[in-house]
Formats: sequence, C-alpha cells, structure tokens
Amino acid sequence: MAATAVRYLRSVGAPTTAAAPASASSPAAASAPPRPALRAVRDDERAPLDPAEFRAVLGHFASGVTVITAPGEPEPAGFACQSFASLSLDPPLVAFMVGRTSTTWPRIARAGVFCVNILGAGQGALCRGFAVSGGDKFAGVCYGPAPATGSPRLAEVPAWIDCTIQAVHTGGDHLIVVGRVEALGTDPDAARTGPLLFHRGAFGHFRP
Repeated sequence: MAATAVRYLRSVGAPTTAAAPASASSPAAASAPPRPALRAVRDDERAPLDPAEFRAVLGHFASGVTVITAPGEPEPAGFACQSFASLSLDPPLVAFMVGRTSTTWPRIARAGVFCVNILGAGQGALCRGFAVSGGDKFAGVCYGPAPATGSPRLAEVPAWIDCTIQAVHTGGDHLIVVGRVEALGTDPDAARTGPLLFHRGAFGHFRP
C-alpha cells in the first residue's frame, strides 16, 4: 500500500519525502500549530468491531443508487454502486468505491473510462440486475453510448456522468476510483419521479 501511495504522489508531482522543518525563528514556524505526536496503534488499542453491527449502523445513512458502466467486448461491463460521491468542482471530479474482489472492476480499469448512471425511483429492478455477479447484465437493457467515452448510458435514468479514470487509491478492502468528468446531463422527464434511494437494506424514494 505504501508503494502505491508513493507511485501516485510521484505521478502528480508531489514530494515523496518530508520537507526540512522551518527554523524556530522563521515566520512559518511562529504561525504553524504544534505538530501532534504520532505513533502506531497497538493491537490492544483497537476497538472490537462486529462486521454485522458495522453494516447495521452504516445502513442508517440513506444514499442514492447508481450503475457504473464501461465499454467492453464481447459485452460492456457494469455493476450497481451506492458508494458514489461528487469530489471536486475545479477540476470536475467524482469518485466511487468498489470492492477489491470485484470481477467487474478489472474490466472497467482496462477500459479506462466509465459512466455513472444515477437511477430513478422506478428502477429498482434495473439495480438488482446489475447487483448480481456474472451473466450478461445488459441483456434486455436499453442503452446508448455516452458522448465522451462511449460507455453505456442507460435509458431513462434521471442523470448520467461520463468520466475518464484519473486516479485509483486503496481504501482497506475497497478501491477508491476518481474520475474526471468529461460530459454529463439529465433527463427532465425521468427526474420527475425522484431518485432511487437505499436505506437499511431496502429501496425507497423521495418525491421532489
């Protein structure tokens, strides 16, 4: 993981070693807050955590639902994803999280591009189709190419965001994928139904 971080810092031109500390008499030293003491966390300091409780507590956070898609052969790639967020306005960046054991992620990584399809209130069945592992998830699904990358843009979604992959970071048992937005748009008719929401293991909706 440390090697991954170093490679990323070098790729963006950031320093990979600490800068020399400012002298005590310099203005920077006078205005800088004191540095906290850093040390490793010992095993006996780690809080016991039940994975089931972790899921149950975090499940109280309601989220939207998306389908992340990418072009590919013989068929495109896609998976249902609720771990999605906007990240930056300038430059325009978004991010999604995917499990490191995902079989769909390597295909998206090879494509180097993806489209975020934000699902509407009536698209729970569509989400379930992309949540399963294996098989042709696009069978019977209407879609067209997103304008910048050619990634599948699903029909009748309230909004879509067409991206190129800018960076990938490790985050425990998941990867954090950062995408640069190349194009985006909405379908006003589809948006009238409101978004598809996920809360405590079930779908719901909110009418604007």
